[in-house]
Amino acid sequence: MARKRSPNNEEKILAAISGNSDGVAIGELLEPDATPAQRKAMQRRLKQLVAEKKIEVHGARKAARYFAPGKPAQQTRPARHAAEDAAISLSPSAEKIRKSVRRPIPKRTPVGYNRDFLESYRPNETFYLPISERKRLRAIGQTDLPDQPAGTYAKQIMQRLLIDLAFNSSRLEGNTYSLLDTERLLALGQVAQGKANQETQMILNHKDAIDFLVSDAEEIGFNRHTILNLHGLLSNNLLNDPAAVGNLRKIGVGIGGSVYKPLEIPAVIEEVFDQLLHTASLIEDPFEQAFFALVHIPYLQAFEDVNKRVSRLGANIPLIRGNLRPLSFIDVPDDLYTSGMLGIYELNRVDLLREVFVWAYRRSAQQYAAVRQTLGEPDAFRLAYRDQMREVISEIIRERFDKVAAVNHLRQWTATKIPPVDRDQFVRVVETELTSLHEGNFVRYRVRPSEFRAWRTAWG
Repeated sequence: MARKRSPNNEEKILAAISGNSDGVAIGELLEPDATPAQRKAMQRRLKQLVAEKKIEVHGARKAARYFAPGKPAQQTRPARHAAEDAAISLSPSAEKIRKSVRRPIPKRTPVGYNRDFLESYRPNETFYLPISERKRLRAIGQTDLPDQPAGTYAKQIMQRLLIDLAFNSSRLEGNTYSLLDTERLLALGQVAQGKANQETQMILNHKDAIDFLVSDAEEIGFNRHTILNLHGLLSNNLLNDPAAVGNLRKIGVGIGGSVYKPLEIPAVIEEVFDQLLHTASLIEDPFEQAFFALVHIPYLQAFEDVNKRVSRLGANIPLIRGNLRPLSFIDVPDDLYTSGMLGIYELNRVDLLREVFVWAYRRSAQQYAAVRQTLGEPDAFRLAYRDQMREVISEIIRERFDKVAAVNHLRQWTATKIPPVDRDQFVRVVETELTSLHEGNFVRYRVRPSEFRAWRTAWG
């Protein structure tokens, strides 16, 4: 016997949606402490209401918003979106793509994965970014550290990078944490009131993933180890099936708000995934490589979810490795980004997403150029002994040494690992670093949050 739905709940849902001309996100229909099971139940209820044509949905997945019938997103988009769109001046070809993918779904032609889109790309012969654009991006992205070890620049701006990239990448997924909320969570561990657990987890996952890319900058690349682990970190505790975390997709998926149908056969997904990584790894220009990742990782949909997040952080791999200014998607209009991705999914056209990417990189580069000016020149001593500092500080944290034990251990360790001429300065630098550690900057020492909290308790 079919289970009857609660009319009161349905009435409340319909009332909430019809009373908001800007549409309603699923999080706005749930209590702040809603469980994953309650969220899934709400998703099923909304899907049924859409099927019954009692409401309409616009946008994909976590960016989806629900509207009363007859109020298309184009007419009810918030004013802030119109202002955001105006920030990026689109070419006629990009504007044509945007208009095409904003048509009602019944007027768009269903399409599947086009493997020729990937196979026709020839590394260092095919270019999505014109040479003039690549030169301009390099000019604004270049730092004064091209010959330093990979990741040096990212480490210098790590605290700002963590906040900016975690906030903006999550925002593009519909996360409602504010920039200040994000800063408090990452720096102080303070969870914002009234936010869904999934939103908090998403931002913390970004923190772990960014730390992975920066800490292992000399080892990361477009290979299975990097991309699978990047997905594992970004999707941690967010997927219904724990076995799907860090693993390629074994089931079929759909793209909300799109007529694109990704591949379904697991063996083919794996084959194309390896081909994608191989192609990306051969691209020499870091900006072309970054944009290629932004295009093809989500297009394949190799994972059950979190594909776009993997692509946004993956786009930073060549930038971090090359000590170029990173891409944090600062102020990127979410609607334009979504339209750019739909242009990839449904048309295999890169024009719109390319213009969003170029604008976004210029905006990010300006941000980090300003941040870098406030930092002064890097400390040459710290740069020379960065690995030794990481090793001894990690030991002190993991062993939960208090101040007295830490000083004793530090001096014994230094006596065997550091040249005599530098020992006193090394001790002073490490002691200063230990007193400066907090929730927002300990990730560089590759210790777990639980280990850091236990050490802080012992430290006093």
